[in-house]
Amino acid sequence: MQKYGFDGAAWEAAIAEGTNLLIACARDRKMIPYSEFIQHIRSISFEGPHDPRLRPFLGEISKVESLAGRGMLSALVVHKRGDYQPGPGFFELAKELGHDTSDIEKFWIQEVKKVFAAWQA
Repeated sequence: MQKYGFDGAAWEAAIAEGTNLLIACARDRKMIPYSEFIQHIRSISFEGPHDPRLRPFLGEISKVESLAGRGMLSALVVHKRGDYQPGPGFFELAKELGHDTSDIEKFWIQEVKKVFAAWQA
């Protein structure tokens, strides 16, 4: 089975890698730029931080974590320059999940705090 052009098993292995990486970031209370995040994924490879497959990849991680009550884990994946926030896909997914994103900065900060709190030892 293929998923976004990748072997399904490789995709699932990469999801686990990404989730574990973001949990480690949450425990360390730190953000990670998109470009650095993709360098840590070994099971599949993205063609840079603007690869369109990265959005559904991070979306899968965030949906699972959000539904488990631990917040949208991909809140920790941010732009390296500029606003230092997640991209628009993060906020679109948040809206799909029923979150109030009328003030995106406020929502993002609340979500980061929720993720950090969920993963403190």
